[in-house]
Amino acid sequence: MLHTSDFDFELPPELIASHPLERRDASRMLVVDEKNVADKHIRDFLDYLRPGDVVVFNNSRVIPARFDASGHEITLHTSVTDKDWWGLCKKFNKINVGDTLTMTDGTTLTVMDKDDESGLLLHFDCENVFDVLGRVGKMPLPPYMKREAEVADQTRYQTVYADPLGSMAAPTAGLHFTDELMAEIEKRGAKIVKVTLHVGAGTWMPVKTENLNEHKMHSEWCCITDQQADIINNATRVIAVGTTTLRTLESAARNAEPGKRVAPICSTTDIFITPGYKFRAVDVLLTNFHLPKSTLFMLVSAFSGLTEMKNAYAHAVAEKYRFFSYGDCCLLFKKELNDD
Repeated sequence: MLHTSDFDFELPPELIASHPLERRDASRMLVVDEKNVADKHIRDFLDYLRPGDVVVFNNSRVIPARFDASGHEITLHTSVTDKDWWGLCKKFNKINVGDTLTMTDGTTLTVMDKDDESGLLLHFDCENVFDVLGRVGKMPLPPYMKREAEVADQTRYQTVYADPLGSMAAPTAGLHFTDELMAEIEKRGAKIVKVTLHVGAGTWMPVKTENLNEHKMHSEWCCITDQQADIINNATRVIAVGTTTLRTLESAARNAEPGKRVAPICSTTDIFITPGYKFRAVDVLLTNFHLPKSTLFMLVSAFSGLTEMKNAYAHAVAEKYRFFSYGDCCLLFKKELNDD
């Protein structure tokens, strides 16, 4: 049985990317298969496409989910209703259920509940939460960037095809794509499908248990329409851009008919993918480099093999690839036998 510590690796802190490159399509891409690795660039992604491929993106738009209220910094991560959201707070223990907090524009919040894992359940006294956040919220950059959000992050921490608001973190594999690169995908004979998973705590919350079976994934809302499912089910290969896209597709595979990759889905998912999982929908995965002992490193290890991914990450460290949200990416091919 694998444990959380099996997914640890050494990462020099200077390889963590705190800012994006000047151009989205300037990132390096490490290609990993069962036999070797190859140093490429994201523009080389096109050379790995085949006619009949379907490239699937997560089109969720990041909301400016971080804000100040009564001296507390809060980051929203999951909506319960239009006006009720769970949010994380650095001074969690100093806030009580029933407290009223005031945002910098005067909007008031009522603390409805508290939970050690999910943080504070907040009720917004306003007409539209997104309008308020648009005025006073900041882009919720991950803490490992160790900086405040800047004006440039409003566009660069957002994919060029982002549409429905709902994520509190970017689906970062998509940050490498430009409008021109998207157009070239279709010129190569591949189709593009844009599904939705609103990124919340389930994607990025750290694993605090040594036994993987004891880790509880937070639920995140995802959607694949009937029409999108038809396109995906007729694909020669399915290429997922990002782990959130893969999790959406594999969640939709749970109720798929025999011979189909996916079924339509518009619901929450708490799918947790670890080595031994049998992939039903996805053949190829483009993804960024992930944190040690994270659920996402566990996912890529399930997809391409733990030994293969540790070797690939060691190569990436040696070659000074840029890690995490604003970093470089890797192109992974499904390992037929997940024997790690």
